[in-house]
Amino acid sequence: MAFRKALRRTAIVGGGTVAAAFGVSQLMEYRRAQAHVSAEVELKVPYADELPTRAAQLAALRDTEEFDVLVVGGGATGAGCALDAVTRNLKTALVERSDFSSGTSSRSTKLIHGGVRYLQKAIMKLDYEQYMMVKEALHERANLLEIAPHLSAPLPIMLPVYKWWQLPYYWAGIKMYDLVAGIHCLKSSYVLSKSKALELFPMLKKDKLVGAIVYYDGQHNDARMNLAIALSAARYGAAVANYTEVVHLLKSKDPQTGREAVCGARCRDVITGREFDVKAKCVINATGPFTDSLRKMDNQETPNICQPSAGVHIVIPGYYSPDNMGLLDPATSDGRVIFFLPWEKMTIAGTTDSPTKVTAHPIPGEDDINFILTEVRNYLSPDVEVRRGDVLAAWSGIRPLVTDPNSKDTQSICRNHIVSISDSGLVTIAGGKWTTYRSMAEETLDAAIKAHGLTAEPCKTVGLMLEGGKGWAPTLYIRLVQDYGLEQEVAQHLASTYGAKAFDVAKMAQVTGQRWPIVGKRLVSEFPYIEAEVLYAIKEYACTAIDVIARRTRLGFLNVQAADEALPCIVQIMAKELGWSQEKKTEELDAAKKFLYHEMGYRSRSEQLTKTSEINLDYQEVVRYKKRFHKFDKESKGFITTVDVQRVLESINVHIGENALHEILNEVDLNKNGQVEIDEFLQDLPQTGRVWSASKTRQSETVKVRPSPRVTRQTSLAPCRTLTLCQSRQTKKASGSLSHPVKQNACHCDRGHPGSFRLPEKPT
Repeated sequence: MAFRKALRRTAIVGGGTVAAAFGVSQLMEYRRAQAHVSAEVELKVPYADELPTRAAQLAALRDTEEFDVLVVGGGATGAGCALDAVTRNLKTALVERSDFSSGTSSRSTKLIHGGVRYLQKAIMKLDYEQYMMVKEALHERANLLEIAPHLSAPLPIMLPVYKWWQLPYYWAGIKMYDLVAGIHCLKSSYVLSKSKALELFPMLKKDKLVGAIVYYDGQHNDARMNLAIALSAARYGAAVANYTEVVHLLKSKDPQTGREAVCGARCRDVITGREFDVKAKCVINATGPFTDSLRKMDNQETPNICQPSAGVHIVIPGYYSPDNMGLLDPATSDGRVIFFLPWEKMTIAGTTDSPTKVTAHPIPGEDDINFILTEVRNYLSPDVEVRRGDVLAAWSGIRPLVTDPNSKDTQSICRNHIVSISDSGLVTIAGGKWTTYRSMAEETLDAAIKAHGLTAEPCKTVGLMLEGGKGWAPTLYIRLVQDYGLEQEVAQHLASTYGAKAFDVAKMAQVTGQRWPIVGKRLVSEFPYIEAEVLYAIKEYACTAIDVIARRTRLGFLNVQAADEALPCIVQIMAKELGWSQEKKTEELDAAKKFLYHEMGYRSRSEQLTKTSEINLDYQEVVRYKKRFHKFDKESKGFITTVDVQRVLESINVHIGENALHEILNEVDLNKNGQVEIDEFLQDLPQTGRVWSASKTRQSETVKVRPSPRVTRQTSLAPCRTLTLCQSRQTKKASGSLSHPVKQNACHCDRGHPGSFRLPEKPT
């Protein structure tokens, strides 16, 4: 009896203590939030209505006598430093030699997270530094979700468990993750039974599945988030300029001590080649993987402090994952972690972690791509065949890890950051994570202000809304549909990309000439990106076609083929707006294609096309169809796109609407990568080639081919066995009849093909 009373008293006291502590922490958080709100109200926004042009920003860099702070680097950390500095009432400048977020900041896993695996290492190794890094990241995660709600959102992530003993082990670890987050915990984690896990993630491998644990982290559009930070800095008065590189650092010598101090940088406008000096009391090096390059401009003898690590990601079709549930593989075959996440209606898988050399143009390796595919297959049902041809895009990002001389490999390096100040006063911020960019910037500015004796106000970036965040609401897209006549999908995309600034984009949208949608011409039919976004991208300092396909829109990261198809239209719009010559247009087109080919995995995919498809044609038929294929593939790319088909059909006066053409291509495209390779052409063309067989002969061709037993589709689409297509020169009308076998169940085509069809004379 006495024991029960003692236990009850202990529980009451303990519970009261926990409740009191929680209440105090909530009160402190509330007071902090109120302080941030009032700070935001006090801040003046010189360019609230319209951003200054890039030319105006360059003029400000050239003409300003001296800045308080010059930030070198336009990634997340550099942009964060600029925003932190300008909101402290410091005269701020930022230069970036390429585009904002052109490096690592646009090539992440798209997660805003504390790092589950870092917490595991912190606990297992009793590493307090890693523990504090996770705690700080979880605080920053909550802040980032608050200040850019249009670009970020919580995402549930499933951790499947295949051994009974792992269930309590992982559950304890994930609950610790929630506990460390404290009041910043997005949603509490929970355990799922096997049946419930398969209900939520039907693609999951069933065999030996015990259950699953679901926890929450954040997800964002990384390049747009980086851009929002940079644009916010510009709104508050910072002079920011992309395509402006540092040629060398400027130094002044103290006549009494003879000591040299960094006092600015000699910069060059990459677009025009013009050079000029930017004077500043303090220079901050926030160049990510290129940290050591700028440090050696200051002092050639300085040792390297960064050890670069390459992380490769791939994008596969969205049907490989649920719309709102990610997957975590906590222990791959080589000890790394793989995420499998829905993003922009596609699926991202990654990442790898291997030492690499620093380069401005990292290329995804085939070994890394195949490693990710292999690991993904291990967790998906055998019924779901993940093929190499399903990879729609792939990229490699270089993480600027802080070197640990005691580490044997980059996986064991802590992702924490360091702030260092050289003898000449160059402030360097290196390492860290995307999620903690704001706190890194705050720490960097605190150090810079102290070292250089700058007069500044306290940090005001916690709770400071980013570009487009203020005024955004989840239902904003409805107003876009109602007020401007945009498609719902397009309106949702604009709202989630530009936030409250989506109305500015909608105002620039052109009339479609159709009953619906009224405005908003798409760049490509499969994606909600519209032509008006190209015009708005120029206002957001886009200078090249690559800027548009990679960072203002994310088309290049989602589907390289779709980006390639959109390029001519994008270049044409930019040329008209920026006054490009024909030579410049060709140069931009070639540069963008090279970017897609090398950096977005186009080449890697092309080199690994399947050559083992079973082709049931005799030699003469193969030769004949190969010749036909090469008539479409004029550039010898090894594949055919809708652009190629449209060009050939127009040359013989056959016109097909873009949507109809994409639907036809989708039937022939076995691996669903947006294009038709030679093996697909030979294997599937004779069965489903409504358009391909269009020729200048008056006679009709009938080709019969046995469908390959190797071809399996997730949609249970099997090709029809016989296809007849006729064309008449005189009427210039194309018509075709689709003949199914006598036995109805011999054709498994679920597209509802009629017995015959007629191709339209003119685009609909």
